Amino acid sequence: MGARTFGRVLVALLSVVVLSTTGYAWATLQSLNSGLKTNDVIGKGFNSPDGATDILLVGNDARVDAQGNPLPEEILRELRTTDDGGGDLTDTMILVRIPNGGQRASAMSFPRDTMVKLGQGFGERKLTEAMLHAKNAERVRLQESGAKDPKQIELDAHKAGQKFLIQTIEDISGVSVDHYAEVNLLGFYEITKAVGGVDVCLKDDVDDSEYSGAVFKAGPQTIQGADALAFVRQRHGLINELDRGVRQQVFMSGLARKVLSSGTLSNPAKLSALVSAIQKSIVVDDDLGSDMMGFAQQMQGIAGGNIEFQTIPVHLVGESGQEEVTIKPREIQKFAADLLLDPEERRIKQQAEATAEEQRAGVSVSVYNASGVSGLAASVLEAVTAEGFAQGGSANAQSMPNSVVYSAPGEEAVAQQVADVLGGLPVQPSQNLKSGSVEVYLGKDYNGPGKQNFAGSPAVALDGMRQGPVAPAQQLEQEEPITADGVPCVN
Repeated sequence: MGARTFGRVLVALLSVVVLSTTGYAWATLQSLNSGLKTNDVIGKGFNSPDGATDILLVGNDARVDAQGNPLPEEILRELRTTDDGGGDLTDTMILVRIPNGGQRASAMSFPRDTMVKLGQGFGERKLTEAMLHAKNAERVRLQESGAKDPKQIELDAHKAGQKFLIQTIEDISGVSVDHYAEVNLLGFYEITKAVGGVDVCLKDDVDDSEYSGAVFKAGPQTIQGADALAFVRQRHGLINELDRGVRQQVFMSGLARKVLSSGTLSNPAKLSALVSAIQKSIVVDDDLGSDMMGFAQQMQGIAGGNIEFQTIPVHLVGESGQEEVTIKPREIQKFAADLLLDPEERRIKQQAEATAEEQRAGVSVSVYNASGVSGLAASVLEAVTAEGFAQGGSANAQSMPNSVVYSAPGEEAVAQQVADVLGGLPVQPSQNLKSGSVEVYLGKDYNGPGKQNFAGSPAVALDGMRQGPVAPAQQLEQEEPITADGVPCVN
């Protein structure tokens, strides 16, 4: 089993530049610019026009340092990773949104096993495999084009994988990624030791010695090095991948708190060790690497409690214990946009959306196919019910050139919600409909959800993801954001 979740520490590590603008800490941080490994995968500056600086943080399950050198065998043995192969699976992907002005930051994590439809013909895969497939494809292309230097091929192929992962995250989230940072196994090992360990708390005793090596007593404790790695990589004994994600977020918040504490900042030895660990194990884009001080200014107002850690909205599909983690990109894009709101504004908006969701559940939607495309009504009905509306019927209708949504008189507002889901169709009242009912007629012009990627086969979901004969999707409730303030106990 590969080492996991190293990218989660990067929020805290990048936060290290917030530390101080004077004295020893500032002088030490200035040396970070000259020692960081950089790559020209991206780089768009700070104070982005979209209202936030967005940084993609990635944890790579590689067995090399930032310069591509193999990790020492003794470190691999200590971390219990000598027999699991490693690779280029991105076990952690976190998108950090820092609103222009830098008064707070929100980190949204993407579960590694999330099923996504990848570009470049790779098909539906787990998100963790995106970089690996693109890297392998580029390696083959370079070799077939006559490239000879193995090390240069590896570097160029890895860069292609990084760019593909960035594009994939942008497609899912609707966010334009401004910066990229990647940390490896060595980084996790050395950074947790450099700060003197991270405080965590477990609800129950843990014994996963056969797999991850995680063996802990219940209650609060400080962990580092191999123990810290075991804490975040444990899979057996947890409910699912999402339960492990909560544990990782708690660890990350603890690391942020430790890095930002006066004990780390005022201790020359700890600060030097931390900067050294960052230089050995982290790769950032050229623009970020050349202007760490600019990033410091961007984040100057962020305190530990103003960094929130959340997981993207996901759905579990399938039998218990065998579920697939699925997503709806439009749902995630709204979630990402809401992270830029002030917390109180976000709360008010979420309350309004919860009220609207209750209203949708009381509206029955029927879909009639007047387009001539066989099976389209059932596909569009599935897309509508996936948004929370009650399922009516579906049938064929006489051919129509234009699509329309009908509502009972006086209920055009709720019909407009259906129309918006389907791409902005026109709405008309109908005396033939009773209260709480909406009818959708799909004309030859229809090209919205349910039609996209549709080939007359069984229904596809709103987000274009594969849907087979599996159990209904279970939408997971969003937990309260985890911050760097306090040490919550977890499974």
